[in-house]
Amino acid sequence: MTTTEPIHPFEAGVGDRRDGGLAIARPGAGAGSPGAAAGGGGTRARHRGGSSEVPHWSRRYKRILQLTDSAVVTATVAGTMALWMAEVDLRTVVSSVALIAAWLMGLTMEDTRSHRVTGAGATEFRRMWQATITVVAAIAVVAVFSPHPSIQGLIAVAMPAGFATLLFERALWRQWLKAQRRRGGWSTHVLLVGSESSVRQIHGELERAPAAGYRVVGACMTSDNANSLVADVRSAMVSCGADTVIVTGTDDLSPERVKEISWSLEPGREHLMLAPNITDVAGPRIRTRPACGLPLIHVETPRLGRDQRLFKRAFDIIAASTLIVLFSPVLLALAVLVRMSSPGPVLYRQERIGHYGSTFEMLKFRSMRVGADAELADLLAKQGTAEQPLFKVKDDPRITPVGRVLRKYSLDELPQLFNVLGGSMSLVGPRPQIAQEVALYTNTARRRLLARPGMTGLWQVSGRSTLDWEQSVRLDLYYVENWSLISDIIILLRTVKAVVAPGDSAG
Repeated sequence: MTTTEPIHPFEAGVGDRRDGGLAIARPGAGAGSPGAAAGGGGTRARHRGGSSEVPHWSRRYKRILQLTDSAVVTATVAGTMALWMAEVDLRTVVSSVALIAAWLMGLTMEDTRSHRVTGAGATEFRRMWQATITVVAAIAVVAVFSPHPSIQGLIAVAMPAGFATLLFERALWRQWLKAQRRRGGWSTHVLLVGSESSVRQIHGELERAPAAGYRVVGACMTSDNANSLVADVRSAMVSCGADTVIVTGTDDLSPERVKEISWSLEPGREHLMLAPNITDVAGPRIRTRPACGLPLIHVETPRLGRDQRLFKRAFDIIAASTLIVLFSPVLLALAVLVRMSSPGPVLYRQERIGHYGSTFEMLKFRSMRVGADAELADLLAKQGTAEQPLFKVKDDPRITPVGRVLRKYSLDELPQLFNVLGGSMSLVGPRPQIAQEVALYTNTARRRLLARPGMTGLWQVSGRSTLDWEQSVRLDLYYVENWSLISDIIILLRTVKAVVAPGDSAG
C-alpha cells in the first residue's frame, strides 16, 4: 500500500497524507493497486496551470536571447564603424556584416543560450567569452593577410564594447529570469526518485535556491518492492507535469531499473538526471569521465595553487590601492563624522583570526560606544546564544546612531582596505572571526582558515546578519573549496548591489 502527499501548488486525492509539504508516491500506488485512492490512481496531483508551459519556456527564453543578442551585436558593430571610419566603403560594410554573422554564430555554437547554463553560475559568461575570443582570433588572422582600417576598429573598439554590452544585456535578463523563477515560473519541473532521506536532502537543496531553475513538483520513493516503480514514475510525471526526473540515490535502485526509467522518458522533451551524494561542488571542479560503461564523475580536490594565490594577491593589491585613492575623500569625511558623533577613537581595532589561524588587527570605523566589547558576554547570555560560534546580538543597543547608518551600508568596513593592502585580509573571502568564535569551530569549520578572510564574501551577499551559523559556515566553505577569479568578480559586483540596496539583511 502506498500514499501520495501534496506539494504546493498541487492538490491530491482521497486518503492523501501530508508530510513536510512534499508530494510523495511510493511504488504500488498506481491505478488498480490496493493502495490506490477511490476513483483510480494513487498519484492524483494536479497542476493548476496545466503542463503546456513545461516544454516551451526554455525555447521562449532562447528566442528572447537570440533577438536581444542580435540587436546588441548589430548596434555595437554598426555604431563602431560609423564613429571609427570617416568614410564607409563597401569593404567596411562587408566586414561589419561578416563580423555580426560570425559573432552570433559563435554564441550559438558555444551554446550560450542553453537552459542548462542560463540563469545561474558563470558557465554562461565563460561560453560567451570563449565565443568572443574565437571571433577576435579569426579577425586577427584576416587582418594579417588583408589589413584594412575597418578591421582595426572591429578589434580595438567593437569587440570589447560589444562583449561588455552583451554581458550587461545577459545580466539584465538573468535578473528577470530569477524573478520569474522565484514566483514558480520559467523553471524545469522536477520529479525526485529515490529513498526518502535522499529525496528530502535534494528537495531541500533545490528549494534553497529557486533561482537555479529546478522546481520540485513531486517525488517517487523507492521500496523493497520496486517492480512498479517505472510505471509509477511515468504516471507521476504525467500527473505532476514534470519534464525531468532526478534520481536522488541509487542504493535502492539497480542499474537496470535506472535504465528502464530513462527508456520510459520521451526523447528530447523529458530528461533524466542523477544526483551524486555530494554537495557544494562548483562546476569547474567536476568532470564526467565514462569508463567501462560507467558514468564516473571526477571531482577535483580543492586547492589554491601557488600561481592562483599570487594572482589573487596581485588582484587584491591593485584593487585595494585603487579603491583607497578613489574613496579617500569619503574615508576622511567618515572619520570626521565618527569623531564628532560620540566620544572615543575614530578607528576600532580588534584582533581577528586570519589565514591558517594567524592573528591580525582588523580595522573598522567605530560604530559602537566605548567599552562595547565588555558588554558582549552579558548580551549573548540574555539572548541565549553564548554557546554559538556566531556572536551576533540582535537589535544591538551598543551601536551609536551614526554607527547604525555606517553598518547598514557597510561603510564602517572601508578601513579594511588597508588590511587588504597589508596582506592580512583579501577583498573576497570567508568572514573574519574572533578567537572566541574560532575556539568553538568543528574540524569542518576550521577549513575556513585555509583562505584569507575577506572584506566581503558569499556570506555578505547572501543574507549578512540574517544567516545562522550553519549557513555562514556552508557559504564560506563553498567559497574556499571552489575559488576562482570569476567568482571573486561576481561577488564584488553583488556586494555593490547589497551595499547600495541593503534591505533587511544589513546590520
